[in-house]
Amino acid sequence: MDRHFCPASEWLHPADAEDILRASAPDVGRVREVLAKARELKGLDAAEVAALCGIATPDLAEELFVTARQVKEEIYGRRMVLFAPLYISNVCGNDCTYCAFRSANKALPRTALSMDGIRSDVRELVKQGHKRLLMVAGEGYAASRGGFDYVLDAIRAVYDVTEAHGHIRRLNVNLAPLTVEEFAQLKKAEIGTYQLFQETYHRDTYAAVHLSGRKRDFDWRATALDRAMQAGIDDVGMGVLFGLADWRFEILSLMQHIAHLEDAFGVGCHTISVPRMEPADGSDVSINPPAPVSDDDFRKIIAILRLAVPYTGIILSTRESAAIRRECYALGVSQISAGSRTNPGGYSEGETTSGQFQLGDHRSLDEVIAELAAMGFIPSFCTACYRLGRTGQDFMDLAKPGLIKQKCDPNAVTTFLEYLTDYGSDSARCVGEAAIACELDKMGARTRRNAEKMLAHIRAGKRDVFC
Repeated sequence: MDRHFCPASEWLHPADAEDILRASAPDVGRVREVLAKARELKGLDAAEVAALCGIATPDLAEELFVTARQVKEEIYGRRMVLFAPLYISNVCGNDCTYCAFRSANKALPRTALSMDGIRSDVRELVKQGHKRLLMVAGEGYAASRGGFDYVLDAIRAVYDVTEAHGHIRRLNVNLAPLTVEEFAQLKKAEIGTYQLFQETYHRDTYAAVHLSGRKRDFDWRATALDRAMQAGIDDVGMGVLFGLADWRFEILSLMQHIAHLEDAFGVGCHTISVPRMEPADGSDVSINPPAPVSDDDFRKIIAILRLAVPYTGIILSTRESAAIRRECYALGVSQISAGSRTNPGGYSEGETTSGQFQLGDHRSLDEVIAELAAMGFIPSFCTACYRLGRTGQDFMDLAKPGLIKQKCDPNAVTTFLEYLTDYGSDSARCVGEAAIACELDKMGARTRRNAEKMLAHIRAGKRDVFC
């Protein structure tokens, strides 16, 4: 057994999380001490996170939000990375009560896309201007399409597509837990981030909502990121499906998981996703969540995570409405999906009722980009770090001293101009060019010179310029 591997029971301690929450009485002075520490950009420990979880007044919540905005701006600036999910299969052998793909949902038409079907969806995404995708599959392709080779073939199919000006430069994946050997094959296939949600860290709740299938094995899932890192995948993403158990407990459990990865591998997760349960066909639980999360608490979750793990990317999906997304951008979110479909074939054949869950934001990529630019953000399609090996610890070594912005800022404006030139609507180009000009004015002299040189290459017709 690899020396890094250990069962979840050795690092996941629910009693500790519960004890810390019970001991954390509301205290204005304590909260302000924690917020002051958070502004140092060094992260927070479990007790400090628990203190922020206890915020119950609007005034303190606003202080939390202001601090989160400051930290997000300091580390990420006004960049916002864009991607789209690519669902290749809704065939699933698990009975997860919150998901439309659950095996018990006999009314759902099942599809595992052929390689031509995958290429068709990718072609439509490239035509929209996407450069980064997240491939998602139900946990049942082994029976329908030839097992794990189906995944490897799908990755090759995604990278095969070239359409006019574009192609997919980086494919992240959200797939069922794998063996170390299978993860090594994923690494060889040149994926970006491997993403997996534990869904809930509360064991009793986990057992109650996962009725059958391999996913019922809590520990096999909880240790998947260990196996991914053992196989050399040093960019991993985790997340919780908020609404299954107390969000405060889930955040503290996430902190335990991150701490374990840092202890075992020297680096924690690259991203944290914050999906909140939304209605799904064939699921009563999704309509009446066991532990519903209010909009106010959802904003707190994002802000607290930004302060707790300041250099970790936070991903917000189109599960949320346009209004909620708009409010959460500045609170700590660094990546968002746009123009999403959650049914296989959804981009080439259209959205159907066979999606995984109900979307909250149905706007197109161009509409989202125009809004971001109007709000002063810089939409980014950058994939440079993956392609230049700035992942895992190498990324953190640049991020923590603030050096990564010298790379990220020019790459962001360059990929944004590329989008505006090749795919943007007139309205997006108008606000986008203004946003780029404003961003250049904020850069240091050296970074600005580099950015302007790269932008000149784009205007001259070159593509895929990065540093």
